[in-house]
Amino acid sequence: MRILLFTGKGGVGKTTLAAATAARVAERGGKVLVVSTDQAHSLADALGVELGAQPQELRLNSEAVLHAAEVQTRGLVDGTWHELREHLRTMLRGAGVGEVDSAELTVLPGVEDLLALAEVHRLSASGLWDTVVVDCGPTAETLRLLALPESLAGYLERLFPAHRRAVRGLLAGIAGSDQVERWDAVADGLGRLAERLTALRDMLTAPGTSVRLVLTPETVVVAETRRALTALALQQIQVDGLVANRVVPDPGSARGAAAGWLRTRRREQERVLDALRETTDLPLRAVEHRATEPVGAEALLELGTELYGGADPLENGSPLPGMRVSGGGRDLDSQYELRIALPLHPSAELDLARIGDELAITVDGRRRLVALPAVLRRCIVTSAIAGDDGLTVRFRPDPEQWMR
Repeated sequence: MRILLFTGKGGVGKTTLAAATAARVAERGGKVLVVSTDQAHSLADALGVELGAQPQELRLNSEAVLHAAEVQTRGLVDGTWHELREHLRTMLRGAGVGEVDSAELTVLPGVEDLLALAEVHRLSASGLWDTVVVDCGPTAETLRLLALPESLAGYLERLFPAHRRAVRGLLAGIAGSDQVERWDAVADGLGRLAERLTALRDMLTAPGTSVRLVLTPETVVVAETRRALTALALQQIQVDGLVANRVVPDPGSARGAAAGWLRTRRREQERVLDALRETTDLPLRAVEHRATEPVGAEALLELGTELYGGADPLENGSPLPGMRVSGGGRDLDSQYELRIALPLHPSAELDLARIGDELAITVDGRRRLVALPAVLRRCIVTSAIAGDDGLTVRFRPDPEQWMR
């Protein structure tokens, strides 16, 4: 299964390029669904048709067929979230939390984003399509969306660990024998939530899932793109490429004020893109600025051809390398190194902290907890070095734990 997510700074044209990519895949014979999770839906505008929550078939030409939908999160909140929220309120009331407080505590920030992602998972797991192209919201919203499954799973585990969910009698004992069925339902509900979160995390980090970042050749936009690359690497979500949109045409040898403006602007854009190429090995495609908006099947197919040519629109790079531990020994003078693939942009603010058996890595205010390999749990951090290609953390044995 191939899942391709498009995002970028608001207004750079990610929706149009997501639709053009899906159209190109369909033209090459693929079974593809393009779906929007952006709250400000514009996928229907790009395709030039009316869309709803249920995928509908669109015929691009005599041979190519595309399916498209726009996730309607309001309906998902009213349906899916209602049952689980009642389970959580039952748990909190059983723990002595008042009715009003329990109602407030079960208002989950970002639940609409989470349910939108769950809907993408449901559609991709249906087996009806080989490829799902996702038009996500702007970069900041998408980073929050992609981080939700892991952060919420961590919250759930700390609030109500898996080993407690597995013990039926424990909940019933807390609530009293007359509440056995209700608390069993709570345990079932929380267990299903944990399973869904695990499935979402697995989907986002699967080899067939990747993000394609859309940008315009502007210094401010490129700076945000670099930060997004770091944030996605922190979450171990693969980025397979960059797309530079709205590159002004080269006027060639034409003369006049307009040609001079185009020539100057083109040189400035190329300077920005060259600087970006120096900081990443990701493939960078470019699309020229059009005089008219590419709306509808014909225009999107033309754009898809310009964007990919004869190449595979779904080409994916190598998966992100995982953590690697080197070094070793048995005595207290042993040294270990933990290498984490984490490309850092030049102005990145990095902070490391040891929290029990985990290493907390915070970059630009975004934190990820990395479970340490077993051998490093009995060690202490001695130093850390950050570079363009990743993070190296050095450890040595903790005398108080090493010989236990």
